[in-house]
Amino acid sequence: MTHVIHGIDEGRYLYLTGLTSLGNDMFVVRTDESEQVEVYDAMTFTLYRRLSVPGLGRSYGLAACASNKCLYASDGIHACVHRVELTGSNAVTKWSVGRGPRGLTVNSAKNVVVLIGGEHKLQEFTTHGTLLQTIQLQPDIECPEQVIELTSGQFVISYGHYGTYRHRVCLLDVHGAVVQSYGDAPGSDLTQLNEPMGLTVDKRGNILVADWDNSRLLVIDRSLTSAHEMSVSVDGGLQGPSSLWYDKSRGRLYVGEGYLGHRVIIIDHLKDFTASHVSTQS
Repeated sequence: MTHVIHGIDEGRYLYLTGLTSLGNDMFVVRTDESEQVEVYDAMTFTLYRRLSVPGLGRSYGLAACASNKCLYASDGIHACVHRVELTGSNAVTKWSVGRGPRGLTVNSAKNVVVLIGGEHKLQEFTTHGTLLQTIQLQPDIECPEQVIELTSGQFVISYGHYGTYRHRVCLLDVHGAVVQSYGDAPGSDLTQLNEPMGLTVDKRGNILVADWDNSRLLVIDRSLTSAHEMSVSVDGGLQGPSSLWYDKSRGRLYVGEGYLGHRVIIIDHLKDFTASHVSTQS
């Protein structure tokens, strides 16, 4: 079952740059630099609160941690990560990271892995901002966008923007070396990507990619050797999907449309990404 949250709130478009969820709460950040995170009820599809994050600039990464009961947001303007307590007073702290942080993720150790786009590296921090390790990426990875960490400890990143030669999703080993890649020159064939952005993974290790400029979702197998499109029946079709989050425990996929569709699409009862078509039901 597919539901749509349209991106109008008090006359402002939802130029969505990051989303995640915890339980039935869906968290959203936008480009308006309003120093807040919006919280929607994923069951009723309504905005019901806003979390104040003083000093939050433009964020391209959002992740929640049930164990630490907090929310993390990268800040590309101020080169830091903001940590918001999700209990009590919703206290906010922050710590400095490398230049140009983009996507971030919470790994199996409940630490935060941040993709540092401006310095071609990954940084891993504890929940309170202690740096644990830095992993340097290869210099030919241009404009890295998002990162997820697999249960194997390997990483998957997306990269490639308008004007760059390679648009890829890459599997990296624990030291940052490229093990396998999917895509190359930008295009719309099944073997190509065009400005890949959001990433998420299912229980089987299948990787879902928000192929932004192709306005599609691409499912790539765990070995990054084959792919198929996941078609979503929604009015007007997908329009520039940019952010993804999959709640494995609930079988719920969140798809955020950034600068084009201004919507969040919620797909329930999705046990994995093997389906080639997801139908809309009322």
